[in-house]
Amino acid sequence: MKFVDEVVIIVKAGDGGNGIASFRREKYIEFGGPDGGDGGDGGSVYLQANKGLNTLADFRHVRFYEAGRGENGASRNMTGAKGEDKIVQVPIGTMIYVEETGEMIGDLTKDEEMIKVVQGGFHGLGNLRYKSSVNRAPRQTKPGSEGETRSLRLEMKVLADVGLLGLPNAGKSTLISTVSSATPKVANYPFTTLYPNLGVVKVDSYQSFVIADIPGIIEGAAEGAGLGIQFLKHLSRTSLLLHLVDVAPMDENEDPVESIRIIEKELQKFSSELEERERWLVLNKIDLLPPEKQQQHCDDIVKRLDWKGKVFRISAATGLNTKALTNQIMQSLDDKAYLETQNQNEQD
Repeated sequence: MKFVDEVVIIVKAGDGGNGIASFRREKYIEFGGPDGGDGGDGGSVYLQANKGLNTLADFRHVRFYEAGRGENGASRNMTGAKGEDKIVQVPIGTMIYVEETGEMIGDLTKDEEMIKVVQGGFHGLGNLRYKSSVNRAPRQTKPGSEGETRSLRLEMKVLADVGLLGLPNAGKSTLISTVSSATPKVANYPFTTLYPNLGVVKVDSYQSFVIADIPGIIEGAAEGAGLGIQFLKHLSRTSLLLHLVDVAPMDENEDPVESIRIIEKELQKFSSELEERERWLVLNKIDLLPPEKQQQHCDDIVKRLDWKGKVFRISAATGLNTKALTNQIMQSLDDKAYLETQNQNEQD
């Protein structure tokens, strides 16, 4: 299914039912009186996260969602039924914005998490409500109020522990297909990946993490070149970034160091927070280098970059050293989770 990460929908809550004017007309009862009942409240619209969904594509075809209207009151002081609520299912990771103001009103990050986005109208009042000692036969009623209507922008950010960065053809799709069960399109031309791919990496029987492959970034992406940087936002929820670089590019004039710096510049333009996220350097396609030159070539790249973080030399195509990489990632994620738990316990 085509990945869609942003869509605008309209949600309409149900109107409240009207109260009615009614009077008792019963045989053998000498004095009648008002008995008009209240209307029912209008239904509200909710958005609920569903782990079974991974795209907003369905919203491209249905853009309007409406809850039920409250029923009108009836005689004999009978209250109208409440309008049925409308629950709209969205993927986990959906952020909800009011289209007119840009205000974010929700961020659904857990399965079955729910948020009310528009409130149903309040019920109207029947004439029985207006009976008093000085007005024993009121004809006054109150209509139900209108339900809220909103235009909402839904934006989906994929939930992944690890994000892959790199120029087109750096080998990101190959890596994710090697270490996980994901099957992204792999080919030797730019922009093979047009939409984010998620893969679950199973380290052992009880340990796994989610890795995200986003479309390749090129120089000038911040200004709209190539596919732009519209997908970099999906990396904002990740704990760790893997920066893949092709150490043996087909074009002899292509410098791996310059390739890395291009991505770093685009990260800086997009988000200083993302730029500072922990990032590991993954030197890919070392199998294409002569064995006697692999160590020297990789060391030269690290030295020229003055890279201080972790460095891995792998071949995504052959699987060389990918197991060691995934084990290190799992250990890092476990360590971070432990520290977060400790910090939370200290705060409590």
